[in-house]
Amino acid sequence: MFHVKLSDKASPNNDFGMDTPLARELADLSSRRKALEGVDVQFSGNTRVFTISNQKGGVGKTTTAVNLASALAQLGGRVLVVDLDPQGNASTALGVTHTADTDSIYDVLIGDAALSDIVQPSPESPNLMCAPSTIHLAGAEIELVSQVAREFRLRRALEAYLAEQPFDVVIIDCPPSLGLLTINAFTAASEVLIPIQCEYYALEGLSQLLGNIQMIQKHLNPQLHLSTILLTMYDARTRLAQQVADEVRNHFPEQVLETVIPRSVRVSEAPSFGQTVIAYDGTSAGAIAYREAAVEIAQRGQDSSQDKEK
Repeated sequence: MFHVKLSDKASPNNDFGMDTPLARELADLSSRRKALEGVDVQFSGNTRVFTISNQKGGVGKTTTAVNLASALAQLGGRVLVVDLDPQGNASTALGVTHTADTDSIYDVLIGDAALSDIVQPSPESPNLMCAPSTIHLAGAEIELVSQVAREFRLRRALEAYLAEQPFDVVIIDCPPSLGLLTINAFTAASEVLIPIQCEYYALEGLSQLLGNIQMIQKHLNPQLHLSTILLTMYDARTRLAQQVADEVRNHFPEQVLETVIPRSVRVSEAPSFGQTVIAYDGTSAGAIAYREAAVEIAQRGQDSSQDKEK
């Protein structure tokens, strides 16, 4: 099993010649990169469908969606990102076209288009595909109201597509609100991944989100469950970040990944170049953290699959 411990420190006699915080950080990154090079992850063959959700804005939801997708593709998984956010930030980060005249997820939800008609490959990897969003999706909440089986539009389209094109992981990025787009995401998924920022008020609104998940479980999708929590925007220099991390781990000991995502300039810069941080600077601290998180997620799926076989 592959695990990365935040407490791992370089020895005083490290390769950088001095025992300073910067030297220790560089040595730590170097050892973590080497550990990732030796990782061998096997995907079970069963498709895992995640919706990445948090009604609180600014928690790194879309950033998490695209970087985990890219990292999982780098591990050898076939990954599909469904961009359900009208802003289209996931589409931008994955380098796919999503201008107003592009066939998009809007045409699937409101029109008669199939996912196979709109999915585009990301230039980052042949294993990484994206169903893009366009500005038209902004009006979809209202237009969905009159649609037949409005809560199941995405689920049915996804099931038809996966029957033809197998994927290891599907990641649905939804808007930071509980409307019909998010309900479609919850109904289509089996797992919920919640990014939580390591800052004050981190758990604000989380109880409401968990209540919404339970409501969807009861009325629309019994398979839906909270499987993963990822701590983001972690600043190791502050006591607050550690306190928030400890509080979240105490509340959700089974769901929280060991890996945390640090605050990173590289992670923030990457989307402006139409890339994930994995492609933009794969050796940066943010990229390494997302790669480690992807390994944890893949291994959890592998362990779960083995448990079912026993």
